[in-house]
Amino acid sequence: MGRWVDKLSVNRWPSMKGKNGRDKARALYYSNTVNQPESTCMSAPDLSAAPAAPADSPAAAPAATLQSGPLAARPTMLSWSSGKDSAWALHQLQQDPSIDLRGLFCTVNQAFSRVAMHGVRLELLQQQAKALGLPLQVIDLPWPCSNEDYQTIMTEFVAGARAAGIACFAFGDLFLQDIRQYREAKLAESGITPIFPLWGRPTAELAREMIAGGLRAKLTCIDPKHMPLALAGHEFDAALLEALPAGVDPCGEYGEFHSFVYDGPMFRHPVALEVGEVVERDGFVFADFMVPAN
Repeated sequence: MGRWVDKLSVNRWPSMKGKNGRDKARALYYSNTVNQPESTCMSAPDLSAAPAAPADSPAAAPAATLQSGPLAARPTMLSWSSGKDSAWALHQLQQDPSIDLRGLFCTVNQAFSRVAMHGVRLELLQQQAKALGLPLQVIDLPWPCSNEDYQTIMTEFVAGARAAGIACFAFGDLFLQDIRQYREAKLAESGITPIFPLWGRPTAELAREMIAGGLRAKLTCIDPKHMPLALAGHEFDAALLEALPAGVDPCGEYGEFHSFVYDGPMFRHPVALEVGEVVERDGFVFADFMVPAN
């Protein structure tokens, strides 16, 4: 796999700190996808619609609710990581008639053509979007990328999104309050409302719901400080949940692991995968997956 993993480190923005190292890894990954130029996606035709979080759900808080009047039928883009949380958020949005879902947006390391932290190849990401039947806006980030450059790129993206009529950005965040607050702060004066379809869901319950609901994913990145090396590349399934060490969040919300979703109820058809190498770089273990040659 060469040098690609070396440049997918999460120490680019040391100001984004969580409660511990796992929080920091998660925070820095998500800072890559908080604000993103959506110009291409947002002009795409509406391909699907979706249901809202229950009124008594934690996800029904003012900024996160899907069914409140101000958000009804508003054009929405989903922040896409290629992993299970964003995929399950997509599943919720697809069922919500108040959501006019326009497409996905995802930041990619331009030098190595990989999704940040997940390490997913660009061509596999593109195949994933095709299987979902949704437009994908890839936001290229240069390497190295200063915080100033990053903010410039994302500010332009948000402005383009609003100009194209996008009203909401949806995120697959689960419970890390600092990440949510960061997103809300960055979008506060943009005219775009952040929504959080999965917010506050107990993660053990949510993980089981995903698996029972037909979501299929592979672990593409693990933190070996918290996860056994053998779990890199493992299927996200009931056996994995049983194998997780004590203290590891079942959805990996602290950055213990990241995933690539290749099938589920949100897909039109599965994504074909070919297994590559497993390597350790910058304190993380990455399992590479590729589009099959044939």
